[in-house]
Amino acid sequence: MPYRKDQFTNNEIYHITLRGIDEKRIFRDIHDYYRMIFSVYEFNNVKPVSIQHRRKERERWKNSKSLSSGIEEDKRERIVDILAFVWMPNHIHLLLNQLQEGGITKFMRKVGTGFAAYFNKKYNKSGYVFQNRFFSLRIDHNEQLKNAFTYINVNPASLVEPKWKEFGIKDSDKVINFLENYKWSSYQDYLGRDNFPSVTHRGFITNIFGGINNIQRFVDNWILYKKECRAEFLNEFD
Repeated sequence: MPYRKDQFTNNEIYHITLRGIDEKRIFRDIHDYYRMIFSVYEFNNVKPVSIQHRRKERERWKNSKSLSSGIEEDKRERIVDILAFVWMPNHIHLLLNQLQEGGITKFMRKVGTGFAAYFNKKYNKSGYVFQNRFFSLRIDHNEQLKNAFTYINVNPASLVEPKWKEFGIKDSDKVINFLENYKWSSYQDYLGRDNFPSVTHRGFITNIFGGINNIQRFVDNWILYKKECRAEFLNEFD
């Protein structure tokens, strides 16, 4: 992934979007989705990471009979806090808090390069997998943070209602149910279900919203608002 000149500030939050080149799919099967989960966890580390070495370590840990807690000790020195994420077929969204100088740039370079190497080897391809640069937007206040968090976790609605961003949501119940069961986002963990609990740093966002119930209520209300927008849009043509 090409070097990015943007300057990111420690303890500031950014909405990051990374797209497949020419809008092509970057996730072709379930293993690709899991690989990105593995990548954003393992590459979120100041120290150099060998994916092959870490896979062997985790297999040894899983097979160890000496462990009683069932939870692998986290020895990483994180370069970012991942506050929210979602994987879509041809792009990903991340909500990141930078912890180390240059952390976001380093993290995105590691993730992009590592996943591209995996993808090209698996599918016998060469060249870029992602667009040259990732998009970034700094979050300046709590309301913007709430909206960015919600937008990220609602993004999969397009998989059941493809035109919701343009025309609003038709079936709010269907969308809410789909999002609460969509595996490749941070939303399930924020609802108190253990999906990928080691990936996201949830305390800060949960406090901003004032608890799990408020997160769910805010997202549901956002979806209902998009349903109202659709009704207003259709009324214009009656």
